[in-house]
Amino acid sequence: MEGGMGAGVGGEQELSADNVRGIVLALISSGFIGGSFIIKKKGLRRAAAASGIGAGVGGHSYLLEPLWWVGMITMIVGEIANFVAYAFAPAVLVTPLGALSIIVSAVLAHFILNEKLHALGVLGCVLCITGSMVIVVHAPQEQEITSVKEIWKLATQPSFLLYVATVIVMVSVLMFHFSPLWGQSNVLIYTAICSLMGSLSVMSVKALGTSLKLTFEGTNQLVYPETWFFVLVVATCVLTQLNYLNKALDTFNTAIVSPIYYVMFTTLTILASIIMFKVFFYFY
Repeated sequence: MEGGMGAGVGGEQELSADNVRGIVLALISSGFIGGSFIIKKKGLRRAAAASGIGAGVGGHSYLLEPLWWVGMITMIVGEIANFVAYAFAPAVLVTPLGALSIIVSAVLAHFILNEKLHALGVLGCVLCITGSMVIVVHAPQEQEITSVKEIWKLATQPSFLLYVATVIVMVSVLMFHFSPLWGQSNVLIYTAICSLMGSLSVMSVKALGTSLKLTFEGTNQLVYPETWFFVLVVATCVLTQLNYLNKALDTFNTAIVSPIYYVMFTTLTILASIIMFKVFFYFY
């Protein structure tokens, strides 16, 4: 991309007004999402105590727990802010800012859930923040999109279709083979499923957010079937993520789930962005 190359070669890119809006929305989103982890965790604990069957072993009693729904609504607010952020700024700029949600959830888990954050945990949070800032500073510009059909063309490139196929195979193996065997003992199983599906959902959210932004600006994108296909992908990915994130939170400490999920999710999202949008980082 000429925009990305120019920004990289010149050193630091100047943040556009849209990018600033995206960053602010991403930070707000992270605060809500980080808090939602704690509220949902408390709701899951209450539901498990009342029914005797936790979400980690297939229970769904949390659906009747008001506190879990408060956490769910908090997460939805955060995700809406995140959704809008992707319409204004590149995915490689928005996604790393999710590091703030780690700090919020880790600190709240320490004080509210009594999940102690030790020295290595603090170091891990600091490293996540530092890495995120490096990524944000050197984030390349994406090609300006003027139609959902342009995103569809990028999404149907052989290289990205290969990535999608790989993700589907890996998620299927994790869900149907590894999850029943080691899901309750290895935190990587549930978080890997969430992260892999998350990388696809972010690409679809980026497409959908851009479509809505163009529609509000006067160029109707809702008439294209590609827009509604992206809606279907987002819904499928988000429901899958929600299910396995509940399992992870119910089974393992929030202070463990949140950082691992963030690192895997961010890494895979950046990889998907590089493959789909052909954006690269230049450290000069």
